[in-house]
Amino acid sequence: MARANLCVLGGMLLLLGACSAFSPYVDRRRNAGAPPEQLYVGRSTKTNPSVCYNILTTDYPAVKKLADDECTKHKTGNYAEPVSQEAFSCKLLLPARINFKCITK
Repeated sequence: MARANLCVLGGMLLLLGACSAFSPYVDRRRNAGAPPEQLYVGRSTKTNPSVCYNILTTDYPAVKKLADDECTKHKTGNYAEPVSQEAFSCKLLLPARINFKCITK
């Protein structure tokens, strides 16, 4: 009986942890200790943010807001304009990537 309860608890923790896996994110990660030319990994750059998301769980305005925030944070533009979209190019639960370009008005 205790083993069954432990399995249920483990399953619940796994599901709880998976909920955060559906949050969209900017595909730019810092590669600590790397030389300056390889400091960041991922598709996103300061002028061209790329956002990984799940089409079924995230709406476009949330994805666009992430890209807009990235442009204003790096002072490379006022807003982001979509350039292209790719499927199955990010993580398993967030398979879509949309590429933006920062625009200054």
